[in-house]
Amino acid sequence: MSKKVPTNIITGFLGSGKTTAILDLLKQKPEQEKWAVLVNEFGEIGIDGALMSEQGALIKEVPGGCMCCTAGVPMSVGINALLRTQPDRLLIEPTGLGHPKQVMAVLTSEQYTRYVDLKATIAFVDPRNLSVEKYTTNQNFNDQLDVSEVIIGNKVDQCTVQDIDAFNDWVTNQSPAKVFHKLVKFGQMPLEVLDIERRAQEVLSASHDSHHLEHAELEPKFELPPGKDFIRKENKGQHYFSCGWLIGSEHKFDFDSLMSMLNAISAERVKAVMNTNRGCYAFNLVNGVLSVNEMSLESFESRVEVIDSQLLPWDELEHVLLSLCGLTTK
Repeated sequence: MSKKVPTNIITGFLGSGKTTAILDLLKQKPEQEKWAVLVNEFGEIGIDGALMSEQGALIKEVPGGCMCCTAGVPMSVGINALLRTQPDRLLIEPTGLGHPKQVMAVLTSEQYTRYVDLKATIAFVDPRNLSVEKYTTNQNFNDQLDVSEVIIGNKVDQCTVQDIDAFNDWVTNQSPAKVFHKLVKFGQMPLEVLDIERRAQEVLSASHDSHHLEHAELEPKFELPPGKDFIRKENKGQHYFSCGWLIGSEHKFDFDSLMSMLNAISAERVKAVMNTNRGCYAFNLVNGVLSVNEMSLESFESRVEVIDSQLLPWDELEHVLLSLCGLTTK
């Protein structure tokens, strides 16, 4: 590689709007540049990569929890694959339940110092969560904000004056002071923020064995096995549970019934990219609010991921979900 690749970690807790922000950044990308994105999700079924695939970036997915765990191999495999394409910029989106310090440790280790120019870490936060004990007492929530040079208060259009005051008070009281902060809606931040330099800070030591990094078999595979109409995968950790389904592209969901079902789910987080009788749509449920966006994907495997701090009745949910596309469970 002739030059280091400018790299940003874009972090934030579940539902803070990281993926929406990256989608907006990709729309702002200079036409002549080639960008790469490494996406890490808590759930076992990749959703975010499918959402980003329309924006012309190179995408690698690491599902199933924090990508820096398991000796860091899944993350290093993904980074290596993307760096080999010599991108002009690399964005890394850890899971909302991930450990940002460990991701930073890998990127600043001797293994990557010749190839990666780690810029400012950007944390997204929903200002409403700064007054909720469930979030403010969560170690990962606080770690993500503490290690970030840039803080983006997202979803300001849904905030009260008290929420905005809480955000401004929080930012003002930070020591050391944040390099940049801004209140936005729809994750829309200036492209120039990506070039803010990283502040020197102590990070964890990275002790990942380099001889493991070429294990291509560690890359996630989402294709359905032959003869399977769907697969289901579960994950749990850090007091959260997830369940995801991947459903064959030949099965189409009734749009209206799917909307009703998703609106009825009481989970904290639901993401889906689904083939429906009206075309392919992305669904995003956060704090009881469901957003829907049409996509241009065709012949695409439907996928849905549900995350909650409580163990939900996955069998019942699966039965209802599959019935909407004409499938039945045994």
